[in-house]
Amino acid sequence: MVASTTMCDLATVVDGERENVEAVGADRSPVHALVKAAAAGDRQAWDALVERFAGTVWAIARGHRLNAADAADVSQTTWLRLVENLDRIEQPDRVGAWLATTARRESLRVLRISGRDIASGEDLDIVPAVSTAPDHDLLASERDRIISALVDQLPARSRVLLRLLSADSPLSYRDISEALSMPVGSIGPTRARALEQLRRIAARSGYNLEEISA
Repeated sequence: MVASTTMCDLATVVDGERENVEAVGADRSPVHALVKAAAAGDRQAWDALVERFAGTVWAIARGHRLNAADAADVSQTTWLRLVENLDRIEQPDRVGAWLATTARRESLRVLRISGRDIASGEDLDIVPAVSTAPDHDLLASERDRIISALVDQLPARSRVLLRLLSADSPLSYRDISEALSMPVGSIGPTRARALEQLRRIAARSGYNLEEISA
């Protein structure tokens, strides 16, 4: 249920090439129909929902600086909440925003229970892409470790936003706005400021963000 997020995705965000998925919605299967079918007991529809949004849920959890075990618990709880509410979702076509909001609340709950500081937006966790070349894996893993450490130094909201934008997530800006409780119009400027700050952090550490994200 845990989806991988590669730094190739962050490279896309750095280059400013990620599309607002509202513009490419026609390329997606109808989420509304999947939710209705899953609520009726269609296992394949449920699996399709998990496949589509697992990266989003995982990104939110890890974006709140939860360790892998806690993030997995948040993911599991979030999907359990969806099972419990499938037939009561008021806007089935926006189930992604519902999942993201639920994952955020569950993450904050875990932070409160553990007594850790609650930040208003968090860091990226990067899972290296699968490759058949061992050398490529080693290089990718090191690159991801470096960028993850750099992103750890960003302010909270910037960390969560970059994590979500770099995840393999079909959320629209409207969904992200709802999940993170931030105006749609502030997503682009916040992203730009976060990337600029990340570049400065990288430079102070002797790295060029574009080079290590390539």
